[in-house]
Amino acid sequence: MSKELNKKEEETNKQDDHSQTDKQETPPEEAKDQDKVDNEQEDPSPPSPEELKELRNKAAKAEEFYERLLRQVAETDNLRKRLAKEKQDAIRYANESLIEQLLPTMDSFDMAISAVKKNNENTIESLKTGVEMVHGQLKRTLEDAGLKEISATGQIFDPTLHEAISRKETNESADGTVIEQIRMGYQLNDRLVRPASVIVATPPISESETKENKEE
Repeated sequence: MSKELNKKEEETNKQDDHSQTDKQETPPEEAKDQDKVDNEQEDPSPPSPEELKELRNKAAKAEEFYERLLRQVAETDNLRKRLAKEKQDAIRYANESLIEQLLPTMDSFDMAISAVKKNNENTIESLKTGVEMVHGQLKRTLEDAGLKEISATGQIFDPTLHEAISRKETNESADGTVIEQIRMGYQLNDRLVRPASVIVATPPISESETKENKEE
């Protein structure tokens, strides 16, 4: 055991000797340079008056740009909110003008109903006259808004404007002619709102064709 302890002590002494030798081998000039760098880092020289003035100018410009950026961000946000509100209002009140034009028609309806209730004589005639007046007024209002009726009777069937709900055999009209309009069609300016529901003429089947169909 004593021999092993002696060997460990000798190894420890050798390591200490090496570390001391390494410290002694450091050149004195390099040590001075390192001390100089450390001193410069710890005690930096103050900026010159020109450098201080330039730093102050840069700081003032940076603050000015920052304030300008904040104003632009605020203006952009306000513009976005205003446009969003205007869009909502435009959607909500898109039909305001049309409704204002329809209000007189509603007034005419109210007057017609009131007249029918008060007048017991000639009630049917009064009601008929009132309904015709209201219908004419409503039609004019819609026409002013750009609504056009599609007049199909007597016209050649047009699938872009007409909707054929049935066909009728007849010799009085050419094949493919609209002989009756069941429901009125409408266009808003040049856009189709609703096609006209029509009955289209078709030539009658002859007796020979009828017999051939039965035989088949």
